[in-house]
Amino acid sequence: MPTRPPLIAVCGASRPRHSDLTAAHEVGRLVAARGWTLICGGLGGVMAAAAQGANEAGGLVIGILPGEDPEAADPACTMAIATGLGEGRNLILVRAAAGVIAIGGGLGTLSEIALALRLGRPTAGLGTWKLTGPDGEGDRQLGLHRCPDAQAAVAWLAGRVPPLG
Repeated sequence: MPTRPPLIAVCGASRPRHSDLTAAHEVGRLVAARGWTLICGGLGGVMAAAAQGANEAGGLVIGILPGEDPEAADPACTMAIATGLGEGRNLILVRAAAGVIAIGGGLGTLSEIALALRLGRPTAGLGTWKLTGPDGEGDRQLGLHRCPDAQAAVAWLAGRVPPLG
């Protein structure tokens, strides 16, 4: 059993819908309440809302930034890692994570979902992309678990990430 808390990635749009911000804030709060560490892209939108929720609940938040300036991170990030990799940081985000929650999102979120599924990370979706593979397989067959709300997403991940020792 791991002795360090698992990293849970939250990804989503930088210009989200209001409902996405509300869900992200609640996800962040619930992630922190479980003692997990939230990892995100470190900037605005869904990332900032999740970071704020986790921060307000006393959790640790790591921002994986696309640029080279750690000061660009949202103030709710406890730590900021400036990669200078642009969208390449999406791979670092999901590779480091024990589980992923995608909320809403644009093409960057779609890339994070695809990378997470490719890497075998448990991936929950809240109001995010609907997947259909070339052979007609859908979200479930491809590995994306759709959840109705933040509580369901965090509870689903809880059964799939290693518990703390």
